[in-house]
Amino acid sequence: MDMNQVETIESMRVDAVRSRRLNGTVAISVALLATFLAICKVKDENIVQAMQQAQADKLDHWAYYQARNIRQDLAESTLLQLQLLRTRPGMGSTADIDPLIQRQKDQVLNQQTKKAELKKQAEADQVRYDALNFRDDQFDLAEALLAVTLALLAVTALTQLWWLYWLTLLPTLGGVMMGLSGLLGWGFHPEVLVRLLS
Repeated sequence: MDMNQVETIESMRVDAVRSRRLNGTVAISVALLATFLAICKVKDENIVQAMQQAQADKLDHWAYYQARNIRQDLAESTLLQLQLLRTRPGMGSTADIDPLIQRQKDQVLNQQTKKAELKKQAEADQVRYDALNFRDDQFDLAEALLAVTLALLAVTALTQLWWLYWLTLLPTLGGVMMGLSGLLGWGFHPEVLVRLLS
């Protein structure tokens, strides 16, 4: 057998081993990243549901706040009318009106107190929503970066280029970091990327 043929066969065997090694590495990477992405997606969906609930709670509390505001306005208007009626000339005894005036004063105070409580609840709902949105952003960035990684891994498997595989580590590290930040409640939140993608 000619020496060039032996070298060619040996070169083909080395290339086949490298190709199998790269394909195996890509396959394991895809499996691990897809699993991690699925875990992040489940947690993100739960966070989105909690965000929707916080938003609904906030809207409900503000609606009740407005209802209390209307009730307070009505109570204040009735109180004013009763006070004017009490001072009317020729009114005589105020014994019948004084308890009504006191009841309206109590009603105004009651509505103010309940309105203040509802305002606090609505503001707390907004704080809860914002905290959940912070984590949702982390999962969104993780999903975007890991999608880029999976696309690059597909191209790597097709082109059989090791340098392209090493390039995929950049979005992989970013995606895993963002996913772990969302899962573990870390405060890492790159504002530039979040604003860019919002």
